[in-house]
Order: sequence, then C-alpha cells, then structure tokens
Amino acid sequence: MNQEEKELRHFLWLFTLTVVLLFFGKPSLAADGWWYQQGKFLTENTLNGVWGSSKNDVFAVGKGGTILHYNGNAWSSMASGTNYGLNAVWGSSGSDVFAVGESGTILHYNGSAWSPMTSGALSGLKAVWGSSGNDVFAVGETGTVLHYNGNAWSGGGVSSRSDYYGVWGRSGGEVYAVGYSWHENDSLFPERCLWHYNGIIWSSGCPSQAGGFLYAVWGSSGNDLFFLGDKNGSTIFLYNGSPGSSGSYTTTSEWLRAIWGSSGTDVFAVGANGAILHYDGSAWSYMARVNYYELNAVWGSSGSDVFAVGAYGMILHYSVISDRLFLPLILNN
Repeated sequence: MNQEEKELRHFLWLFTLTVVLLFFGKPSLAADGWWYQQGKFLTENTLNGVWGSSKNDVFAVGKGGTILHYNGNAWSSMASGTNYGLNAVWGSSGSDVFAVGESGTILHYNGSAWSPMTSGALSGLKAVWGSSGNDVFAVGETGTVLHYNGNAWSGGGVSSRSDYYGVWGRSGGEVYAVGYSWHENDSLFPERCLWHYNGIIWSSGCPSQAGGFLYAVWGSSGNDLFFLGDKNGSTIFLYNGSPGSSGSYTTTSEWLRAIWGSSGTDVFAVGANGAILHYDGSAWSYMARVNYYELNAVWGSSGSDVFAVGAYGMILHYSVISDRLFLPLILNN
C-alpha cells in the first residue's frame, strides 16, 4: 500500500467516524462491530421490550403505552391506543404482533394498526412468546399464565403467590416460564422460580443454584438453555438439555435482566448500568456499557444485527463492521 492509499483510507475512516458520532451518538467498539444509539429524542419513556420480524421491521414497547417501529432506516412512533405501560412484544410475523403490559393489557398489530385484545386478566403481564400466531403464551404477576389459540385468550393464575417475568420455548410442547414464588408459610424467602409446560400441563421446579429468583430465559435450537437469576448479584445458568440435567452457571456483579442469542455460541445479555455481555460458547465477556441507563430487553435479526432498549427511551444497535481489515490498517499505520 502506497502513502496515498494509506492517507485515503485514513480520511475515509475519520469521515465515517464523524458521521457516526454526529448522527448516532458515541459508539462503543465491541468485537467486530459497533454499539451505537438510535432513535434519539423520540421518547423519554422507559422501553421494556424489543422484537422484530427482520432487521428492517423492529418494534420496541414501553411505559405509557409507548410503541416505536424501525424500518431499517429510522425509528418512528406508533399509536398504541393505551396509556398502560407495555412490558414485552413478540410476533409470528410483521403483521401478527402481540404486546403485553399493565393490568392485563394485550395489544395486537395486524400490519396496519394496533388494537386491544380481551385477556381476561387483571394482573400485569411481563412477557410474551409463541411457537406460532395460533399458539402464544403470556405470563405475569400473581402467577398469571395465558394462552392464545388464534381465536381467544384463556388461562388464569397458576399460583397466586408467584410472579413470572420471562417465557420462552422451543415449541408449543416445550415452554418455560421463569420468575419467583413465595412459600405460603414463609414471606421472607422465595420458593419456586421455574415452570415447564409439556403441551398438556405445567409443572414446577427450580435450579438448585438459583436461590429462588429467575428473570429471563432463552434457548438455542440445540440443547442449550440459558436462565438469568439472582445470587449475590446476577447469575447466568447454562443447561445442556433441560433444568435438572448437567449444567453450569456463571456469577457476575452486574444486574442482568434480558438475554437473547442467534445460537448457543452467540448470546447477548443486558442489564443495569448499561451492561452488555456476550457469550461465545466458552466464556462470557463484556462488550460495552452505557452508564446510568438500565437496559431491559435485547433482540436481534442475527448475531451481527442486535438491538437493546432501556431507560429514558434508550435504543442501542449493534452492527458488525463490514471491512474487518479497515480498522487494524488505520491503527497500525
């Protein structure tokens, strides 16, 4: 490479960095890509959930009925028709999306507009997931577990002393709901924190290391199953198969609240103080941190296109650098 080519690459790098700083906020270099802020000034409401049908069709939901949409170029606000806080969002496609929240609120998006659904629940709903648009689960406070069959929601409280904060499954016959329960004779220590649905009935259990608290669950298409829980800070549990089988756990001082991955060797976890951790199949490591901003949810269309949302309307987007040789060449020359 001659001197003119080096200077040209240097100029292009500085120009690109300037554009990113001006339009997207201060980025944080992590692994092969950047975490940078999007959707600035759209809302100051806390965002609690994020999901998309593709990298060009992403939804974020939050406090005060806030719903935002990303079309691949920019974020915009959507009319939700409610002032109730929304805690989670999931869909089977971009025209079949469910959002759940306070006081049993469930909204449905048909590709054109959001409309309310009758849930039959009064308690707050914390999470939603489905194997298809005709097989959707929503879980929440006071043991509320609801199911949607494509026509109506049904269900009720599994245990009035339980609160569930996460739900995920590999299929309609393998679904996990996580949270915590209080023993009827002991209001100081939690008891059960995990329920499993086999397609017929729900059964309870709790990983022995959990200490009674679980906040999120996600699994790969293989046998890996990840849980986030509390044990002197936060604990990440990894099970090969299902709870009760061989597993391991990692402790961290970070207060983690959400987890998602593109595979069992490419997993992201986010939480308080803007902490973003990554698992490569062998170990967890820090990717980035946005101080003073609690991150509540994470989702990606792939391991190179990931979104995290949180307090004060914070939206972070992770994008992989297309030319991996570009940055080392600048730094070394």
